[in-house]
Amino acid sequence: MVLLQADNRTIRLLLLLTLMFYGGINCRKSETEDSAVRPAVIKTKSGIEMVSLAGGFFEMGSEEGAADERPVHKVWLGPFLIDKFEVTQELYKRFPLPDPSHFKDPARPVEQMTWTDAIEYCNERSRAEGLEACYDLKTGECNFQADGYRLPTEAEWEYACRAGTKTKYFFGNEPRNLKNYAWFADNSFKKTQPVGEKGPNPWGLHDMLGNVAEWCHDFYERDYYQSSPEKNPRGPAKGRQHVLRGGAWNNGADTCRCSYRSGDPSINDTCHTSDAIGFRCVRKIKPKSFSLDH
Repeated sequence: MVLLQADNRTIRLLLLLTLMFYGGINCRKSETEDSAVRPAVIKTKSGIEMVSLAGGFFEMGSEEGAADERPVHKVWLGPFLIDKFEVTQELYKRFPLPDPSHFKDPARPVEQMTWTDAIEYCNERSRAEGLEACYDLKTGECNFQADGYRLPTEAEWEYACRAGTKTKYFFGNEPRNLKNYAWFADNSFKKTQPVGEKGPNPWGLHDMLGNVAEWCHDFYERDYYQSSPEKNPRGPAKGRQHVLRGGAWNNGADTCRCSYRSGDPSINDTCHTSDAIGFRCVRKIKPKSFSLDH
């Protein structure tokens, strides 16, 4: 009888240890799965897919990159929507705007975009959906309180591109894997390609790296990170160039890193436009709830 009780205790102990072991595995798996869950995708009144990002803190920049990527600094962002894909020629031509693209194809990103072209599109798209336009086209100033579309700030762009990762690319540190996620100099056949053909980042955003470099709202300043505010940074008050992010079809792998920064002078001068420059839009989300009907 004593032996039987001992055996029963042993069996119960073994069962308990087994449950704890597999339960621990399941918990770890659940945490991994939760971190990989993609944000919600919504469709706007125009039928354009956007990804809803919650915002929060992230570390911006890279200590291993160029001098203008340092120092790494903590940034807090409010919630926002961002286009799932780069703005295509088909979407651009829905509005009374001339398509300047070199590589003609409705499914390819619109390019040869000046910064002014990009913000004009943002305003047209806002008005088409009954939203308040963000930009004053005469001055380029942005009303961040408006509910319409605008270009992402540089911080919003990097936050969306990284998708919770801290590596050189959102898929890791190895450039050899870039071909699976981006059209760049090694695989683009010297031209842009239709959007969405390469793998997305962990938050479901396509072509954040490569294809066309993307305009950001901010003026470019080499040393801006040294004085950037922590909450919703929006770049220097003035400048001669605006920020471009993500690299393009004609760039090498290093230019396509998440933290890589560059500036371009083609704010409104069509003589300086490039067939490697395009954009995507963002829109603010109300803190508690939002509706695409308002």
